[in-house]
Amino acid sequence: MNITTLLLDMKGAVSQGMLWSIMTLGVYISFRLLDYADLSVDGTFATGGAVTAVLMSKGMDPYLSLVFALLAGLACGAVTGILNTKLKIPSLLAGILTMIALYSVNLHIMDGKANIPLLGTDTIATKAAARLPGGDKVIAGMVIGLVFAAAVIAFMYWFFGTETGSVIRATGNNEYMARAFGVNTDTMVILGLMISNGFVSLSGAMVAQCQGYADVGMGIGTVVIGLASVIIGEVIMGDRFNFAYKLVAVVVGSIIYRMIIALVLFLGLKSYDLKLFTAIIVAAALAIPVAVNKFSSKKSIAEPDVSDTDGGRSPSDV
Repeated sequence: MNITTLLLDMKGAVSQGMLWSIMTLGVYISFRLLDYADLSVDGTFATGGAVTAVLMSKGMDPYLSLVFALLAGLACGAVTGILNTKLKIPSLLAGILTMIALYSVNLHIMDGKANIPLLGTDTIATKAAARLPGGDKVIAGMVIGLVFAAAVIAFMYWFFGTETGSVIRATGNNEYMARAFGVNTDTMVILGLMISNGFVSLSGAMVAQCQGYADVGMGIGTVVIGLASVIIGEVIMGDRFNFAYKLVAVVVGSIIYRMIIALVLFLGLKSYDLKLFTAIIVAAALAIPVAVNKFSSKKSIAEPDVSDTDGGRSPSDV
């Protein structure tokens, strides 16, 4: 095995993990904070890539195109939320409907093309690489991902500490209790999904720019990747300390997921088996905490507390 090749693969994995971590933070909002299984992110991720690629091909600044990608994601999240809260469509079905609709919408955005290359176009990666020693685009992607991830974490830490953010978290924790306190839970669900999908779309735009093309199918499996990253981060770093720590754990989980994928590909796993491998990772990560809790419960039952008020002496010793 070529260790140099492995190290290069790992460097690329860390860079990709940082870029995809923005998406993972978006999935964390819907999955953990809202307790909402939002499948629309598969379509929203591709929407971000499509929007930024089309705008850049028309001469727009790459950083400005990210703003429009973010706005497109906010709109996608609003559609899912309205379908669920106002039209009373179940959350899973609402996400699926949005995801399916976005496939056609993304093709319209891309003028019927399934792929838009960005070769020869200035992107956030090329602009950042030009300012770095050596002009390494992989390192540039890593730096960009780190800066954006830090900014998103700072925003989430601030916003979800405000009254509105706290109400969104309360809605996800117990919607009926929040409603009993006079909270408009429908509005909170829509707002939460908008923020979630906005970050997912932003991540899709960043990934498209750094990889040099946007593809209509680039978002397939995004929700599974996001869930895998969230769960891996929680299992490895634990669910403790404050909210900021949990958000950092999500980013770390995204990086570790990409490193695992790079490692198994290096060891010879076929690329078309990645979806199966990801599903196995998610299932294993979900099962590990359950297995640990069961083992701990059985161990505590098997080992009764032998201490007593007499310092462990039996009545016959008195």
